Amino acid sequence: MVDLVIRGATIVDGMGHEPRRADLAVKDGRIAAIGDIKAGDIKTSGAETIDAGGLTLSPGIVDVHTHYDAQVTWDSTLSPSPSLGVTTAVIGNCGFGIVPAPPAARDLVIRNLSVVEGMDLDALRTGINWDFESFGEYMDMLRRKPAYANLAVLAGHSTIRTAVMGEDASQRKDATPEELARMKAMVADAMGKGAIGLGASYSLNHSGYGGVPMPSTIAPMSELDALVGAMGPRGKGVIAIASGVKTPEELEPMAAKYGRPFFQGTGMAMYNEQEPARALGIFDACAAAIRRGNGLYVQIPCQPLSFDFTMANAYPFYSHSAFDPIKAFTPEQLAAVYRDPSWRAKFRENAKNPRPGMIFQGNWDRVMVAVAQKSANAKYVNRYLHEIAKAEGRDPLDVMLDLSLDEGLETAFLGRFLNVGDEGVARLLKHEAGVVALSDAGAHLIYMCDAGFGLHFLSHWVRERGDFDIVEGIRRLTSHPADLYGIQNRGRIVLGAQADLLLFDQATVGVTPAERVADLPGGGRRTIRRPTGVHGVFCNGIRTFDGKDYVKHAKGPGHVLDTFNSSMGRHAAIAAQ
Repeated sequence: MVDLVIRGATIVDGMGHEPRRADLAVKDGRIAAIGDIKAGDIKTSGAETIDAGGLTLSPGIVDVHTHYDAQVTWDSTLSPSPSLGVTTAVIGNCGFGIVPAPPAARDLVIRNLSVVEGMDLDALRTGINWDFESFGEYMDMLRRKPAYANLAVLAGHSTIRTAVMGEDASQRKDATPEELARMKAMVADAMGKGAIGLGASYSLNHSGYGGVPMPSTIAPMSELDALVGAMGPRGKGVIAIASGVKTPEELEPMAAKYGRPFFQGTGMAMYNEQEPARALGIFDACAAAIRRGNGLYVQIPCQPLSFDFTMANAYPFYSHSAFDPIKAFTPEQLAAVYRDPSWRAKFRENAKNPRPGMIFQGNWDRVMVAVAQKSANAKYVNRYLHEIAKAEGRDPLDVMLDLSLDEGLETAFLGRFLNVGDEGVARLLKHEAGVVALSDAGAHLIYMCDAGFGLHFLSHWVRERGDFDIVEGIRRLTSHPADLYGIQNRGRIVLGAQADLLLFDQATVGVTPAERVADLPGGGRRTIRRPTGVHGVFCNGIRTFDGKDYVKHAKGPGHVLDTFNSSMGRHAAIAAQ
């Protein structure tokens, strides 16, 4: 007898085939039948039955760039991603996980995590239950406390470096031979325990507590090469790298040497109207590498890179040197700094001379006042800083700081820094080297929530603009990332595949505007978005979200993914020729 029957949906299978109206049955977490399912064909009595007439049924969204490493230890729902259609998530991105976790390194790891990924430090200290130390123990913990989505875990370069080198990991460029040997052993152990690959970062924007660089960002490329080499047999696993200013030409030799694909996430490859040709050049260089049989791909967000921030948590500016000594300051200490004319002069000079790859490029026309705390300042809301400055004959930086100081650093600003401009972004989204990703779900909780990237893609790029039809749009969110990452039996509606499913209304699917809630451990605040037009999300055949709320389960239905195919991108086919 089957467990679930969904009747009369328009099925888009994620594989690129034309939609068809059909029934679908699920048994033991797998797709057991597709077609006109009659009671006499299979035993459907007692099965949960859903009338899906007028709705679309697709595979669940595969999100390859998330940061739920810490949250999953206290929140099995992985809120808000499953409500936003996600059924499979890759964690450990940028190399910023929480494992390995020797006791002496734990607080250092989460202090750095709180800054680099915009997480509430008190929530991390309160919420994480450290019942693991090694990578294998972390995977066992995930199996004991299954989540509402399937999870694949990257071994983290920075976390491994911290476990081995302690505070020196952010201060000393070169590891000793003994330290490097220990790091290589940890990578090998993680791969043997089911890691999907290795995460790393060379991003200029990635700094930790007190302004220290995140460990991997100062490591020589020879160290990364050694860790990639420690991953095991050629072709096994992927490398997910926040590549910063590292070019495709610098990464391709390593991809060729080890036969593993690199997936880059970097502001350098996001559309920038000030340098419109830069990102396309990076994509084209990756495509050329793919044609040579070397897997170089670019994770491209389908939304503007936007940050909701205050000057008490000014993450978009942290890559500028003026902020290096003050990142761990209290609001009271920050207020004194912001009043200092000499510090303002330093930041003003930074803004005039930004380095490539920085989030904030001195473009004050992209920063607006989102929420003012005082009624007298309501006149500034929804206005950009350069507009206010021009009207008042002032400098935009002074406008921002003076307003913030007047409101106790509680003024909320919204910055739309990169990936703004639909025509330019569309070209990147369609590019053969692109992978729709970079939600950063689970991170930057104070500043943003792009966990609904897939629903936004369906509403904006498919329904509203028509850059993709529904068939290709669904493929880009499901089987395409799953196949590139070697994730088995996910991202497709075919007989025998795991029943990870999204049921939605094409006419209304989307996400709501961002809102602030205080639901982290200890009452910490975060930003979330909610779905529209979603009628059900199913992970391994079990409904996780019913269109209104999470469905309560004693244990989440998600699987810990620990066995993967080799990447099935076009580079692999070319290399095999």
